[in-house]
Amino acid sequence: MDFAPTEEQEAVRRLARDVADRLLAPRAAARDVAGTFPEAELRELAQLGLLGIVVPEALGGAGADVIAYALAMQEIARADASVAVAVSVTNMVAELIAKVGTDAQRRAFVPALVSGEAVAGAFALSEPQAGSDPAAMATTATRVGDRWRLTGSKAWITSGDRAGVMVVWAVTDAAAGHRGITAFLVPGVPHGTPGLSVIRLEEKMGLHGSTTAQLALDGVEVGDDAVLGGVGGGFRLAMMALDGGRIGIASQAIGIARGALEAAIRYAGERETFGQAIIKHQGVGALLADAATWLDAATLMTLRAAARKQAGAAFTREAAMAKLLATETAGKVCDVALQVHGGNGYTRDFPIERAYRDVRVTRIYEGTSEIQRIVIARELVRGL
Repeated sequence: MDFAPTEEQEAVRRLARDVADRLLAPRAAARDVAGTFPEAELRELAQLGLLGIVVPEALGGAGADVIAYALAMQEIARADASVAVAVSVTNMVAELIAKVGTDAQRRAFVPALVSGEAVAGAFALSEPQAGSDPAAMATTATRVGDRWRLTGSKAWITSGDRAGVMVVWAVTDAAAGHRGITAFLVPGVPHGTPGLSVIRLEEKMGLHGSTTAQLALDGVEVGDDAVLGGVGGGFRLAMMALDGGRIGIASQAIGIARGALEAAIRYAGERETFGQAIIKHQGVGALLADAATWLDAATLMTLRAAARKQAGAAFTREAAMAKLLATETAGKVCDVALQVHGGNGYTRDFPIERAYRDVRVTRIYEGTSEIQRIVIARELVRGL
């Protein structure tokens, strides 16, 4: 087993770190305070290939692998978690269309996503009453002549008000259960799509630079050419995309925690009490040692999931384990980082306060920690 990144993987990681340090980190705090959506930043990341990292070059992507994607996500999140979540979802949408879309769908949507023309992609699966249980969704798509009419609402949609391309899930056959859910490609709100509107933007604890929208679909009409992956195939696509998305969110959590830990180590090396730097006090040093150990373990598990996905092996269990461990660990690491900063860590004068707020949601989206445990337990039973 080789733990060293390849030359290409390291090049992508270094590219992401350089742009994160240069472009994202200097204004991350200001974007958080103002709640500014990072449209200009996303367009610049697109020019570097970071909105389509695993998308083939023929469609405008970087053509890199899943490990490179995980490493890049860690570096972006280390600088600004709000940008990272928009990057993660856009990559996920572009990858899904590139993998299962028709040639016409690939040409129509993927280059727009990876080039920044679409600004971002959105994954419209969750609903007010159907978050962890997608099969409970109430949004419907009914046949009207040669068109599909989508009616319902979607909730917790990252970049939902900004995304130029959306994948929207709807029930096409209520009697068929999971097999009655279909995915549709829908031009987003900025295109003025008739019947599509923003009901509200959530006021969140963290990720203030990322918009989270509740959307209304009031008779949105699309043709058969908008069906992604076949009628009735939507649930399978959602589960496939979420498996990969969990690697992205695990990487985001690791990046947030890595930035917090680095800040805590610097602070502990500079802050003096009782005549010496506080990192030399056994209690503080032990806290940081534990945090670094936990974080390295989560990183290795996340890279294992990425490697399995890249190899074409089953990775549902490994992605769920990585997401569970990385997000729970990241929360503990950010808590340690704040504790090391003392009262200063509780103020906006230091970056720990933002990291502490931003990291909390990683244990919720792309499947809560409780859902990850259900997935892992199910996979364990299957392995008997």
